[in-house]
Amino acid sequence: MSDPKITEDLIAAHGLAPDEYAEIIRLLNREPTYTELGIFSAMWNEHCSYKSSKKWLRTLPTTGPQVICGPGENAGIVDIGDGQCVVFKMESHNHPSYIEPYQGAATGMGGILRDVFTMGARPIAAMNSLSFGEPDHPKTRQLVNGVVDGIGGYGNCFGVPTIGGEVRFHPAYNGNCLVNAFAAGLADTDKIFYSAASGIGMPVVYLGAKTGRDGVGGATMASAEFDENIEEKRPTVQVGDPFTEKRLMEATLELMATGAVISIQDMGAAGLTCSAVEMGDKGNLGIRLNLNDVPVREVAMTAYEMMLSESQERMLMVLNPALEAEAKAVFEKWDLDFAIVGETIAEDRFLIYHNDRVMADLPLTKLAGSAPEYDRPWVKTPAAPELQPVPGVDPVDGLRALISSPNYAAKQWVYQQYDTQVMADTVVAPGIGAGIVRVHGTPKMLAFTSDVTPRYVKANPVEGGKQAVAEAYRNLTAVGATPLATTDNLNFGNPEKPEIMGQFVGAIQGIGAAVSALNMPIVSGNVSLYNETDGTGILPTPTIGAVGLINSADDLIAGQARDGHIALLIGETHGHLGQSALLAEVFNREDGDAPAVDLTAEKNNGDFIRANHSLITACCDLSDGGLALAAFEMAENAGVGVTLNSDDTPTLFGEDQGRYLIACDFDQAEALMVAAGAAGVPIETVGQFGGDQVKFGASSAPIGELSTLFRSAFAQSVT
Repeated sequence: MSDPKITEDLIAAHGLAPDEYAEIIRLLNREPTYTELGIFSAMWNEHCSYKSSKKWLRTLPTTGPQVICGPGENAGIVDIGDGQCVVFKMESHNHPSYIEPYQGAATGMGGILRDVFTMGARPIAAMNSLSFGEPDHPKTRQLVNGVVDGIGGYGNCFGVPTIGGEVRFHPAYNGNCLVNAFAAGLADTDKIFYSAASGIGMPVVYLGAKTGRDGVGGATMASAEFDENIEEKRPTVQVGDPFTEKRLMEATLELMATGAVISIQDMGAAGLTCSAVEMGDKGNLGIRLNLNDVPVREVAMTAYEMMLSESQERMLMVLNPALEAEAKAVFEKWDLDFAIVGETIAEDRFLIYHNDRVMADLPLTKLAGSAPEYDRPWVKTPAAPELQPVPGVDPVDGLRALISSPNYAAKQWVYQQYDTQVMADTVVAPGIGAGIVRVHGTPKMLAFTSDVTPRYVKANPVEGGKQAVAEAYRNLTAVGATPLATTDNLNFGNPEKPEIMGQFVGAIQGIGAAVSALNMPIVSGNVSLYNETDGTGILPTPTIGAVGLINSADDLIAGQARDGHIALLIGETHGHLGQSALLAEVFNREDGDAPAVDLTAEKNNGDFIRANHSLITACCDLSDGGLALAAFEMAENAGVGVTLNSDDTPTLFGEDQGRYLIACDFDQAEALMVAAGAAGVPIETVGQFGGDQVKFGASSAPIGELSTLFRSAFAQSVT
């Protein structure tokens, strides 16, 4: 079968702009072959090249004494002491999950797990951040059920605990859900594996499952908006097999122990193309591949299909040839393919042979290093109009509105479908605050959280970007963890629109300021743009995944409120209701500015919590829903009532930042008041835990009644 003629329509279908195609002609001094066009399309699309975002990503703080490896590898790596490190990353699988929810979410989970164990780390925890449209939108229930089933189906079979995450609903996601997957693993600091190829004439080895036609063009699809032809994109979605992935992990880690691995790379977006180019480019080497040696599971596959397939559970490595027999024996034992498919070469070339024909002969460094880089026009997001008056509400009625919304109701319907206890090291499972796992065989623990408030980012991208980092910092602090570092998943609309690009730039500026002030450098991440359908974009959603270290059980804050505990509030309350959950859920309004983030206060208040952890029984950060929702969640989680002294709407539901709610005994409360005074940290008594009622001033309701509502509302909305 002959290759199709390259036309303007074919170029456009590959996501290449006319000037980009002209640059390809200039680089090659000829017209590309069909396979070469596909390779350029894969390497130069937004998903792989970050051509609209890398100018701004370079401004993010990515270094620190704790950072072993920052952005640029499969995952980031942070030192946790004693010769150990945590390897982690967050990545999107948004477009595939909207087209085919189960497989889109499942392969998102599979891809992020491979990013971790490719570095030599055994995965120990997973999280996800999910954004869906309105619950009554005709597609939402299918998406929620399919995505949750896909995450659980893959993660549970693979055997990694899902210990945190978030789920939100908003009309802006009606045409484009977001599925952001996070994974973390443990490795020894002297046994980390990287992707840069080295050595000339070294074998390039294909590992894992066979190559099929699933996912061909997936990366290009992920770099474009949706339209009415969305269903035609279903063949671009990958199909995953968690049991094969489990075997691939065990085989890969065993292979690494043999000393046979010179470099190794996951075959993720753009499959064989991207993995080979990245390995060669990072090592300043060329790559020669013979596609006749690639293990395939479908007949008559073309070079184009093999190079662009995104079949799952595959890796590419450069092998020490002296240990070929040992390496091959490992993969044969695990019943996985091991095939030498090429070699490293000195020339700057990406040579692809198939059926004794040269299907591609490209300058390898131009595929990676010379990918387009755009300084997109952008406009600063205008200041939000002043908040219009907000009527007072009966405080318990306001609480009911929040906890009956799927945005703020308990999410056990979701996380009970995930295995949260596999590996037997989970200390705190999903439900409230950060998830925690033990570092097996040591007294240490790692805490994980995922946070962003998209309506803040839309109203004020800079403050919204800061707030996402600050909330992650508080969630880690509230369990006694010292925040170490962050990963980001930057989900935005079409960057070719200056107002969307302005949201992106503002969010980056806010994130950069916050990670710097809070010593939480960005060590890995993902950018997902073009999250639009028929020209309507999502809310800007820069998800922040963060990791913190708890040195021993003595530092852990994981108790529960109980009868007689004092409720103490750390931080200043001004009653900020702009863009608040109360405004959205009670009044169906999204107006006013996002709350300001005082990074100095955030750090001081967090340092105070950690320094005085021994006086704190339970702690919760204040975010959406303010004091009212935080107090209710702490009480409900402990099965006790709570009384707050105020019934003032801004005091109860304001979303001022930098605040924590603490439960402790009277003597502890006194000691905390003294310590806070000495440290210059704002503190006040706001009420008491106990009884069987939730009382806000004179308004009250039984905790049992509210708990039933809180625990049932989510499932009723999505099933």
